[in-house]
Amino acid sequence: MDTNPEFVWGTGRRKTAVARVRIRKTAGTNAQIIVNHKNFEEYFTILGHRQLVTLPLQVTNTIGKYDIFINVDGGGVHSQAGAVLLGIARALCKFGASLEEKLRSHGHLTRDSRMKERKKYGKRKARASFQFSKR
Repeated sequence: MDTNPEFVWGTGRRKTAVARVRIRKTAGTNAQIIVNHKNFEEYFTILGHRQLVTLPLQVTNTIGKYDIFINVDGGGVHSQAGAVLLGIARALCKFGASLEEKLRSHGHLTRDSRMKERKKYGKRKARASFQFSKR
């Protein structure tokens, strides 16, 4: 784990997905986004997920200004994209407090607390019952 002070960390969660995001100012001209040691276009193959991940950067006009390194685990691909969005937004807030107002107004700093409901005993799923036969 790199404890270099030029890096800023942000953690994002969505359902059971957890994303640890590390950002730093870009040294060169080409900024990179790396997810689990892959380029983010390779990891998030669906265009909607890629747009979701880069949404905080688009809102704050910081595309190409930061190198972003992400470790994400758990959940599905859509949940992981949501977790990465929150992690990037939190890390950007630590970089500049002026960005927090824009991110908060677009709802990128609010954690989506919806989780899967637990299965109840005597039921087939959380709410669905077994088929009932009157006769």
